[in-house]
Parts: sequence; C-alpha cells; structure tokens
Amino acid sequence: MFDIAVIEDPAAAEASLDPVRARLLAALAEPASATMLAARVGLARQKVNYHLRALEQHGLIELVEERRKGNVTERVMRATAASYVISPAALAAVRPDPAQAPDRLSARWLLALAARLVQDVGALITGADRAGKRVATFAVDADVRFASASDRAAFAEELAAAVAGLVGRYHDEQAPGGRRHRVVLALHPSVDPPTGAAEDS
Repeated sequence: MFDIAVIEDPAAAEASLDPVRARLLAALAEPASATMLAARVGLARQKVNYHLRALEQHGLIELVEERRKGNVTERVMRATAASYVISPAALAAVRPDPAQAPDRLSARWLLALAARLVQDVGALITGADRAGKRVATFAVDADVRFASASDRAAFAEELAAAVAGLVGRYHDEQAPGGRRHRVVLALHPSVDPPTGAAEDS
C-alpha cells in the first residue's frame, strides 16, 4: 500500500468520489472481506460487493488473499493507498493552464500552478512505480509570520531574487544528458485546520 496515490483516470476519479465508495476506501486501510466491511459500515454484503467490484476495476483496491469458508471463497481486499489525490488530468477538458495570464500575485494563478504540480508529479509517480524506480524530488514547507504587509512584500522580492540567482548559476541549456527540473515556490496565508481535524486523523 502506498502512502498516497494520484488518480488520473476520469472513471476512477468518479468512482472514488461516490460517498459510499469513499467510505469503503477509508475502511480498507486495513484488509477486510465484504462480510467484514458490511458489518463495519452498516451496509448489506451484496451492496458492499457491488461497490468493491467497481473500486477494484479502477485499481483503487487490490486483492490481498482468498480464504475458503465451506463452499465459499472469501476475498480479502485492501485499498491501494492510504490516501488519494485526483489529478487535474482527470478533468482534461477543463484543467487549469498556468501558461494563461501568468501573474505571480494572483491567487488563481497560484492555484493553476499547484494543479500542474499535482498533475506532473502524479504522472512521474505513476511512471516510476511502473518502472520500479523512485522520483528525485525536493520540497520545503515552512511557516513565517510577517510583522507587516511591507515585510511580506520585501520577503517575496528577496526570495524571487535568490531563486533567480540560483537558477542562473545552475541552469545549463547545453549540458549533455542534462534534465530539466521545475521549481515552484508559493507564498500564501496559512489556513487553520478544520475543527476536529486532529481528532479525526
């Protein structure tokens, strides 16, 4: 089971967004059979089986083992990941395009960049998993409390200048065998977690 998986297929995204199937995915963080799940989520076994078939068809759950119980073979399933992210690729016709109206002060442009980040890294993870390799990535996540809006603006300018300097120093258009990498930096107000999030996690 992966820590996180990216859903790129529209049909798989639709299946994962069904409320009942989302509950079953969450319940299948631990392997279980349809009978066990039915008792756990309070649904009829036949209905659970129906939804499990759909989830398995789209690669959201997988078979762990089969157990014989009398004349019946019980299938024990589990989710393929602990959590899922839906890639903008699943909404190809309406996915955001950060190349349109780039504006580093626009929250919507930041969102378009974030969507592209999910799509690109999701595609890289999918390809790496198939090849049995790892993806070389690096990320920084930090909180900073500014005393004023002018301090925030000064920080953003210094950060942009520092990154531009690093890019200029290390970028080599002619390097044989070189590989392009994308650098995305974001600065936005912090959002408090929903009430009860700590208890639910």
